[in-house]
Amino acid sequence: MTGIGGVEMGALAARTRALAVLRVRSRAVAVALLPAAAAVILLVGGSTGHLVGGGWDVLRRVVSVLALCVLLAAAGVALVVARSRPAVTPTVTVAEESAPDLYRMVRDLADRLDVPAPSAIALTPDCDSWLEDRAHPRHGPPPVDRHDDDLSGPGEPARRRSAAAAPVLVIGSPFLWWMRVGELRAVLAPVVAGTGPSAHPDIAAARRFIRGLDAAVAVASADRRDPLSRVACAGLGWVSRLLLRGCREHATGMERGVATAAAERAQAVDYGLRIVAQEQVGLAYAGWDRLLTRVALPAWRMGRWPSRLDVGVVAALTELSRRDRLAEGFASRLGERPACDLLEEPGTMDEAVSLLAARLFHGGPAETGPDWSPVGWGEYPEEVVDRTWRTDAARLHRVLDTLGVRRPAGGTAPGTDGPTLARVLDHLTIPDTEPPAPSPTDPPTGYGDPGTPGDPGTPDAPAPGAGAQAGYGDDLGAPPPRYGDHDAPDDEDEDDLAGTTARGAALAAGLSAQLAREEARARPDGAGVPSSSPGAGAGPDAALWDGRALPLLPLQPPRTGREILTAHITAMVCCAAMDTAGAAPGLDWLDGPSLLVDGARTADLAPSVLSLVETGDPGPLRAWMTDLGIRPEKPVRLV
Repeated sequence: MTGIGGVEMGALAARTRALAVLRVRSRAVAVALLPAAAAVILLVGGSTGHLVGGGWDVLRRVVSVLALCVLLAAAGVALVVARSRPAVTPTVTVAEESAPDLYRMVRDLADRLDVPAPSAIALTPDCDSWLEDRAHPRHGPPPVDRHDDDLSGPGEPARRRSAAAAPVLVIGSPFLWWMRVGELRAVLAPVVAGTGPSAHPDIAAARRFIRGLDAAVAVASADRRDPLSRVACAGLGWVSRLLLRGCREHATGMERGVATAAAERAQAVDYGLRIVAQEQVGLAYAGWDRLLTRVALPAWRMGRWPSRLDVGVVAALTELSRRDRLAEGFASRLGERPACDLLEEPGTMDEAVSLLAARLFHGGPAETGPDWSPVGWGEYPEEVVDRTWRTDAARLHRVLDTLGVRRPAGGTAPGTDGPTLARVLDHLTIPDTEPPAPSPTDPPTGYGDPGTPGDPGTPDAPAPGAGAQAGYGDDLGAPPPRYGDHDAPDDEDEDDLAGTTARGAALAAGLSAQLAREEARARPDGAGVPSSSPGAGAGPDAALWDGRALPLLPLQPPRTGREILTAHITAMVCCAAMDTAGAAPGLDWLDGPSLLVDGARTADLAPSVLSLVETGDPGPLRAWMTDLGIRPEKPVRLV
């Protein structure tokens, strides 16, 4: 079914489901009023002489007290549902004066679809677009002062109310930088078309009711120390969840009907172009995810946030189109006008969105500071890659010192403490008589706490500490870094290290514990509300969302002990290559930090490092270093 018939059927289904949601609300009100109705009947019966006697008097008092308690509880629940601030997506608001062409395009699209235009436009660091209702009083902008010389027409107040009630159009920032203007318009057509059904009073009321219940559940879930408050919140949460369960199926059907009506209405606008644009949506998502996990995450861990993430995703996708034959032709689109040209100051918007992405995905502070500063792509190799490798190499040698691993007697330059790659290789090399690492089921017999000195000749494998985030990104094809909570079960890490050597397992345990301690000391606050934005007129809408539980969307789970050890050994090899063979740090848009030798990226280091970690065989790694002229016995510069 297409055309007007499909639009009407979808809208009718949405309205039917909205009425079902409102009936749930009406039933809840009826249940709350039922004791009061019974009390009224008893009181009227007593006053008219029909329900008299001692038993009726007692019943009247009990029912009246019960009715009063139920009415008070219902009023409290209704007040919380109506006054609680619904959750909103963290975004960067785009003012109309900073993007007049974008607003003009969206309004023209709404006129073509014959639907109300969105009230505002906002950007989010995600590859998606949607409508978000922010008509709640606690989400609205401050009131605008009216002046006597304001000569608004008679219809202006109504238009203002309509604009205030219309939802906000949230656009994924990667779309603006990667897509062309026509493609963006085609992708936004079904989204903007959703403002039509959203303007219906029944659908709007049903959505407000559901969002209010969701906000009430959040209020009830907040920590309370007062016993009375805990009891009240428990009752509030029970009632709100009960009503949400009753509305769930109808709300799902209502949103499905709204989406159907919007999709049918949007078919008349750029339908052929939308099919092509959907391919760009998937490509942008892949490039954005790769950029965040491989490129941005190592910088965030070093206390730097890339200030041009959206420019970076264009570079990453252009590089993908160069490497992948399936992406051929995508780069030719770059000759057309990009959608970011619809912004007056795309650089300022990109910076604001990049800072918001760092807060959401990493939990970084709300504003820049000495330990949280922006970094440009031109500075990335030196400021992030080089510092990350040298920091990891220094940590590796500190843990070796803690484990009591002696430095080699010779081969060090005079006046230096001799942090060499040879020390790491000699320690991890398996002697012919050394047994393999014990399995996780074997009883521990080794170092105990990784932070206490032990005999390097006793290669026992303690249970590794919980995985912790490190200042190191994926490079040279090594397993990608992972991020998340550091209280992961130790069993998974033990299973991961079961196939490694005993000395490797012990070193991985020490590195994991050291990383956990460093992160505990340097964990960003993330709870503050920014007092300033990266640029004038652009910044995260901190007043609309709660930043106390950051990161809201952690990118990756914790790294395993094997991944941490592999990353640190790779970092040490890269430092030796830079200091003894003239290599240089580099940035690969798809794989993150990379090592450049004679201007070319080396991509075959990971198997050699894994051979050392898993089997204790340094042969492949030594052969690789010999080919490049790397001298492991020479000391390297650490942070």
